Amino acid sequence: MRIYDTERLTLRQIDESFANETLTYYQKNKDFLQEWEAQRSPDFYTLEGQKKILVKDTELYNKGEAFKLWLFKKEGQNSLNILGCISFSLIIRGILQSCVLGYKLDRDELNKGFVTEALRKGIEIMFQDFGLNRIDSPIMPKNKASVQVVKKLGFEYEGLSRKMIKVNGVWEDHMRWTKLNENSNNSL
Repeated sequence: MRIYDTERLTLRQIDESFANETLTYYQKNKDFLQEWEAQRSPDFYTLEGQKKILVKDTELYNKGEAFKLWLFKKEGQNSLNILGCISFSLIIRGILQSCVLGYKLDRDELNKGFVTEALRKGIEIMFQDFGLNRIDSPIMPKNKASVQVVKKLGFEYEGLSRKMIKVNGVWEDHMRWTKLNENSNNSL
C-alpha cells in the first residue's frame, strides 16, 4: 500500500482493514455527499459493504485501472479519522494515457485547502510515477467550489457534456476540465 505525505496530510491507499473508518466517514457525510454522488444501496452503509468496496479498490489498482488515496491529518487527535479521498479512475493506457479525477471531503473540513493540497500531490504522482498525459475532471456546473479547486490547480475548461453522469438518480450535465502533463514525452 502506498503512502505519501504533504505538508498537513498523509495520503494512503487502504485495504479492507479500514472498513470501520470508511463506514464512519460515509455515515457522517451521507446527506452532504448525496447531492454529488451516485445513489447508494443500503448495503453501501454497512461494514460488509465497505469491505467489498475496499477489496474492489485494491483489485482495480492491481489491474492498473484506478488509484485511490484516502486523506488523513498528519498530526493531532483526529489523525486516524478520514478526511476524504482523491481518486484517479478509468485509467487508460495506450495512445490515451489518461484518467478521470474524483474527490470528496468531510463536510466539516471544507474551505481549509485540504483537497487542493492532496490533489497537487496526486497529480504529481499520476504524471511522474504513472506517466499519464491527461487528467480529466468532470464537474457539475452548480459545483462552484470544485470549479475553483481545479482552476487553482491549472485545469482548463474544455466544454460541457450533456447528461454525462448519473448523480443521485438524475443524469446531470458536467463541465469537462482537463490538466495536461506538460512534461510528458510524446512516446508510449
